[in-house]
Amino acid sequence: MNIILIEDDPRIADFLQRGLRAEGLQVQRAATGPEGLALVLETARQTKVEASTTVVVLDLMLPGMNGMEICQTLRAQGIAFPILMLTALNTLEERVAGLRMGADDYMCKPFEFEELLARLEALARRGQSLQSTRPTHLQVADVLLDRESMRASRAGETLNLTARELALLELLMSAPGRLFSRERILSSVWGLNEDPLTNVVDVYIRRLRSKIDEGRAVPLIQTMRGLGYRLEAPTEVQV
Repeated sequence: MNIILIEDDPRIADFLQRGLRAEGLQVQRAATGPEGLALVLETARQTKVEASTTVVVLDLMLPGMNGMEICQTLRAQGIAFPILMLTALNTLEERVAGLRMGADDYMCKPFEFEELLARLEALARRGQSLQSTRPTHLQVADVLLDRESMRASRAGETLNLTARELALLELLMSAPGRLFSRERILSSVWGLNEDPLTNVVDVYIRRLRSKIDEGRAVPLIQTMRGLGYRLEAPTEVQV
């Protein structure tokens, strides 16, 4: 198991590094938010490292970029490494916010090392299970999404999508024909439980539709007024 530790407190970081390495685990450490984000993204690009489960241990309060922002950015870019968030803020609101941002587990400081280790092992098992069952490619009609490279195409033509548009496309393609409400999209793609811009989901759906459906004979993204959106292959009409 490879552990990416993003923690700015040198005492906690040194303690965890020594303890985890003593258990035979690989540990990479970053002390700031931007440094930690860059480390996770670089690790995700290395397929050999991905082959052995990587778990991110992420402090909430970090210089430069906090843990919530890092978690949200990773999920928006399709990084599926399990994330264990650490924080000194033991409130229900903080725990719920962290989980909605995409964290897989949450521990409050101070904590027992044995419990941390047990949770990391559980996350690693869950991550291995997801890796073995999660398809690397999604396809709906002639739209293809490569989850490993996060590249999308339609009818063989590359789609120039932003990280957020890719995350939205991945959500819609994960369950073709399923209706996703605005609330569900906000929670999954933005890690939010309310729309801060009142129409951010509508804006991104329009952007995605313009890149996927515009100029095409068969549109795939459908709007159900007042309910949400879905991406679905057309049903052939039998005559």
